[in-house]
Amino acid sequence: MKVLVIDIGGTHVKILATGQTQERRVESWPTMSAAQMVRSVRALARGWAFDAASIGYPGAVRHGAPAAEPHNLGKGWVGFDFTAAFGCPVKIVNDAAMQALGSFDKSKGTLLFLGLGTGLGTTLVVEGKLVPMELAHLPYRDATFEDYVGEQALRRDGRRKWRKRVADVVARLQAALLPDDVVLGGGNVRLLKTLPPGCRAGDNAHAFIGGFRLWPAAASAARAPRKSPSKGTRA
Repeated sequence: MKVLVIDIGGTHVKILATGQTQERRVESWPTMSAAQMVRSVRALARGWAFDAASIGYPGAVRHGAPAAEPHNLGKGWVGFDFTAAFGCPVKIVNDAAMQALGSFDKSKGTLLFLGLGTGLGTTLVVEGKLVPMELAHLPYRDATFEDYVGEQALRRDGRRKWRKRVADVVARLQAALLPDDVVLGGGNVRLLKTLPPGCRAGDNAHAFIGGFRLWPAAASAARAPRKSPSKGTRA
């Protein structure tokens, strides 16, 4: 089985297919709709064969479909027929969940994944099974966890305060959920001078591994790709 993995972000949509070693990416934009994403990805994946697709969606997913419109993209995602649009079976999970699945190491036990990016992605992986969560929106101080460790907080408060908040949020979630392993992923993990105790750094490329793992028949292709600097255009 050949799988096309699609990792949707607020700035880029990145793709990789079974048998390929280098990702391709196209810029996303604040008004990007599901239909526009599909057109961009189909153009970007030209020449790649695939029998199924995995999508890492930047928002809540319920029963394998977007449950709410994404915060950083346009409208038209909820209720969209991705299977018909791609012409193949499609599995959709939250983008943090997909990276969490790719980061999971069964020898380390239950995994708590925290994605430090535009917002805060949260997922548990228990015995290889995804337990997606939306812990980012739980109350914290005078707002939510995401309001203090997301991209806006980093810009508002500066790196020093942001790092302290990250350490505090991680400690609170560790104490509440008692994971065996904690992975800090997302694009902003690189800004931490040191990782909080009991944590290891993730890699955005692990989202592709997670996308392959969603299809057991394609799991043997689960390896991180070489990153490509190439960018596409809006479709």
